[in-house]
Amino acid sequence: MASGLFALLDDVAIIAKLAAASIDDVAAASARATTKAAGVVIDDAAVTPRFVTGFTPDRELPLIWRIAKGSLRNKLLILMPGFLLLAAFLPQALTPLLMLGGAYLCFEAAEKLLEKLGLGHHGPAGGRPTLVDSAAHEQAMVAGAVRTDLILSAEILAIALGQLDQQSLGVKAASLAIVSLAVTAGVYGFVAILVKMDDVGLRLAATGHAAGRSVGRLLVHGMPAVLGFLSALGIAAMAWVGGGIVVHGLERAGPFVAIPHLQHELAHAAAAAAPVAPAVSAWVAGAMFSGLFGLVLGLAVVAALAGFRAVRPAPTTH
Repeated sequence: MASGLFALLDDVAIIAKLAAASIDDVAAASARATTKAAGVVIDDAAVTPRFVTGFTPDRELPLIWRIAKGSLRNKLLILMPGFLLLAAFLPQALTPLLMLGGAYLCFEAAEKLLEKLGLGHHGPAGGRPTLVDSAAHEQAMVAGAVRTDLILSAEILAIALGQLDQQSLGVKAASLAIVSLAVTAGVYGFVAILVKMDDVGLRLAATGHAAGRSVGRLLVHGMPAVLGFLSALGIAAMAWVGGGIVVHGLERAGPFVAIPHLQHELAHAAAAAAPVAPAVSAWVAGAMFSGLFGLVLGLAVVAALAGFRAVRPAPTTH
């Protein structure tokens, strides 16, 4: 009886060790996947605040909560099952899918850079937004934000899945779920803080304390600069991540394999020339190559689309 009990306890201990190892695998894979998707996460955080601009302060947080729930539905109920089915039955499609997502990131980076340079065609004209209080308008903005999030979330999960190719299907599913929850909570929690910072600043500025007024004015006047920096960081991160994904995918494309080889050679040259921290120098050189390649690719896609629009026949009116 005692030997049977000890055998049972031994089995339980083995199961516990296996479970702990699986948890470690999921945690490590989730962290790696989330880090790789950082460029899209930054862009997601930079894009979302514009969907709550112009609403009264009491509606901003409820709007963000509605968008966050829609984002979670996008990831867990639509995108994650689709990507897991691809991973299980058509894994060879993942690399082209990742490269397509990377090219889209490069396109987004180039288009946003052109907008900042005054050469784009998106975005409203300058001026302060007017406050709105319409249920229909609110619903339209939430729907638009959730549609935009679907694209960004697809990129995040595609990039994350690309880091999990050596894992089992169960680890992939658990990791994608964790990435979905962590990214959604992180992005929309950060967005909630961003959009309320000006309100916090106004309240501090209205206090009778000199320090409070100073901090309040700093928040009110500094938030546009913070949002501008975040937007610029998002552009750079998208070009870097998107370009890196495409360059990595080209390692398996015969006629274009010279591009990733050039990146490796530049990284090795930077490491050899660095008097200290050669690994950091190699990483910086590789990241700069990915970013420049991504920007060039994005500009090429923008130019190709502009040429297509120029030669496309105008729609006939009846």
